[in-house]
Amino acid sequence: QVQLVESGGGLVQAGGPLRLSCAASGRTSTGYNMGWFRQAPGKEREFVAAISKRGGSTYLSDSVKGRFTISRDNAKNTVYLQMNSLKPEDTAIYYCAADLSVTISRTVGPYDYWGQGTQVTVSS
Repeated sequence: QVQLVESGGGLVQAGGPLRLSCAASGRTSTGYNMGWFRQAPGKEREFVAAISKRGGSTYLSDSVKGRFTISRDNAKNTVYLQMNSLKPEDTAIYYCAADLSVTISRTVGPYDYWGQGTQVTVSS
């Protein structure tokens, strides 16, 4: 079992930055690919970013490429999502997730564990 706890969400003005953190506990998170997803009201949960087990590979959705960065510190069992140049359309609940698969997934299904989410609201 892996427990995931997100933090760092909040209210920010358009153009501003936020950094989300996802702390993992329980079974070591280093054996997992990690992902960030988001869900806006009335919409399906969508992929934002993912990082491989040792951090060597990262993937970003087209909508956040150039603005967001995903990273991880395995010594701290923590994954980060640095969000810059935020837009009102980035407003959503952001979830981190852990995936035991060999390959990184950009879809919800393969992810085994999920955090409770943290709200990000970007005002215009």
